Amino acid sequence: MRHHDTEPATHRDLRDPATHPELREPAADPVSAQAAELRAAAEPRTAAEPRTSAEPLSETELAARLRAAGCVFAEDEARLLRLTARGPAELERMTGRRAAGEPLEHVLGWAGFDGLRIAVDPGVFVPRRRTEFLVRAALEAVPDTAAPVVLDLCCGTGAVGAAVVTRLGGDARLHAADLDPAAVRCARRNLHPLGGRVYEGDLFAALPAALRGTVHLLTANVPYVPTDDIPLLPSEARDHEPRTALDGGPDGLALLRRVAAEAYDWLAPGGTLLTETGSHQSGAAAGVLREAGLTVRVVSDPELPATVVTATRR
Repeated sequence: MRHHDTEPATHRDLRDPATHPELREPAADPVSAQAAELRAAAEPRTAAEPRTSAEPLSETELAARLRAAGCVFAEDEARLLRLTARGPAELERMTGRRAAGEPLEHVLGWAGFDGLRIAVDPGVFVPRRRTEFLVRAALEAVPDTAAPVVLDLCCGTGAVGAAVVTRLGGDARLHAADLDPAAVRCARRNLHPLGGRVYEGDLFAALPAALRGTVHLLTANVPYVPTDDIPLLPSEARDHEPRTALDGGPDGLALLRRVAAEAYDWLAPGGTLLTETGSHQSGAAAGVLREAGLTVRVVSDPELPATVVTATRR
C-alpha cells in the first residue's frame, strides 16, 4: 500500500479513506509482525567481508534503493526482502517490484497477522493489523460450547478465521467464503491445515444449506469504503487490491446490509455476528444490524484505532 507520503500496509487500514486520519494506524513499530518474526534469523555481514558477484545487496544498499522509491520504513523492508529472497536474482526482482509500488506483503508472499504468517498472493486483499481487534472481539463472543461453528464471510486470505481458530486451540469447526477466486485459493492454503473448509461464491449463497442456523461466530469483514472515496485511497490499495474488497457502495454499508438481511437465519441461537467498520460509520452500521433483529453493541480500540460492531441473535 505504498503511496510515497503514506504509511505502509502493516500500519494503515486502507478500507478507510484517506479523508479520515483518525482511523489511521499508528506509525510506531514499523512492519512489526514481519520484522519481529525474521529479525532473529538475520546474519549481518561484517564490513571486511568482500562481496562476490553472486552475493545479494546488503541491507544498507537495499534500504537506500527503497528509500529513494519512497518507502518510509526502508530499513525494515530491506531486511525482510533480503531474508525472504532465495538468491540474488530473486532479491533483485523483489526489490524492483517493491520500489515500483507493489505492496510489501504481495512481494514477500505473506503477511504477519495476530502472530501468524498468512499467505498472500498478488492481487489479494492484504489483512490489516487493525483487524486483529476483530479477532479479539470475536474471542470474547465465543459461546460456551464444544467445537463452536465459526464462519469467516468475505474471508479474503482467511486471516481472521485462522487467527480465531488458532486462539481457540483448534477446537472449532471453521468455514469461510469469498467471491474472489484468488482470495479463495489463498484462504484454502491458510485454512486447510486448520481443518477449515473454504467456499467460493457470493456471501451466504456460497455455503452449504446445512450450516443454516448453526453458526456460533460469524465474522464478516465486509468492505466499507464509500464508492466516492475509493480514488482517495493510496495507490497500493487502488492498483493492487481488488475493488470488490474495498468498495462498500454509496455509503460504505451496501455489503453489510446484504449480510444483515440473512445473518439471523444463519446464526445459531446466541450466535454473534461481528463486523469491522469506520468509527464515523458505526452508528449507521449498528442501526442496520439492529433492524435485522439482532442485539447490537459497538466496541473500539482507540490505540489501533479500530471499531467493531457485534450483533447477537437472542
